[in-house]
Amino acid sequence: MAGRGSRLRPHTLTVPKPLVPVAGKPIVQRIVEDLAAAYGDKVEEVAFIIAPDFGADIEAQLQETAKKVGAKGSIYYQKEPLGTAHAILSAKDSLSGNCIVAFADTLFDMRFKLDTEKDGVIWVQRVEDPSAFGVVELNDDGYIANFVEKPPTFVSDMAIIGIYYFRDGEYLKNELQYLLDNDIKDRGEYQLTDALENMRAKGTKFFPGEIAEWLDCGNKNAVIHSNQRILELNKGTNLVDATAVITNSAIVQPCYIGANVVIENSVIGPHVSIGHDTVVRHSVLKNTVVQNQTKVENAVLDNSMLGNHVDYSPQKPEISIGDYTIIS
Repeated sequence: MAGRGSRLRPHTLTVPKPLVPVAGKPIVQRIVEDLAAAYGDKVEEVAFIIAPDFGADIEAQLQETAKKVGAKGSIYYQKEPLGTAHAILSAKDSLSGNCIVAFADTLFDMRFKLDTEKDGVIWVQRVEDPSAFGVVELNDDGYIANFVEKPPTFVSDMAIIGIYYFRDGEYLKNELQYLLDNDIKDRGEYQLTDALENMRAKGTKFFPGEIAEWLDCGNKNAVIHSNQRILELNKGTNLVDATAVITNSAIVQPCYIGANVVIENSVIGPHVSIGHDTVVRHSVLKNTVVQNQTKVENAVLDNSMLGNHVDYSPQKPEISIGDYTIIS
């Protein structure tokens, strides 16, 4: 998660994209919890690969995320954007035993248990336009027979979504190191798919793991859509914190309402998430994400996203406001 998420600016100017909340939880926390549940056994360590300038507060949040699944948290830095293989190898001291590697770009519906006896599992999703993704081809036995990075002509519609399981993390580390030692690059970067292909050629059997739903979080509209889908998947679960104070207002479910939120004379929902210590008065919000410690008054918002510490009062039909912004 070393990138800053430029497509999601201004929301990522002060917070890296994996810490942007969706339905009340940061993206990276949802990924860690879902993968821990899929693994089904004790997770010993969660290693986070970040940029050096993320800062102590964000590192502390990541440590807390690991702690929530009962694991040790480790922080590693990717100092240069030299590709996926280079990024993973930044955490080489943590590559041993059973390993799951995940890129913190997307959310997913992953309700199954991982078979740890397999050599490796690479999760995929069928897509309409595979030219923008790394894809896999399967052989007659159902194993992955080939990896193709962003194919210019059609070879497969099974896109790699950025989640991988390896039974032997040490083996993966050695293959990644081989790419760097021999300066094997694709498009000027060290690619994980090259290491996977080398492992496959040596006899490693990779299985495809298909998921029910893959949710992008790359820009404002994608985050709002992902928020909607996560809320729908949790429909029927009470996502309104007990400390929220709701007066003369209607909550149209599904919605997430965080701790110490104050809502007065408003209609909230459906598909609204409101972060902790936020105040909403005399407003109508639907299909909207409001982050923490924000104030919204006299607003009618749809398909909108407000960051942290925002003070917003005028009525506009669609907005995207970053942190520490005041519009009056």
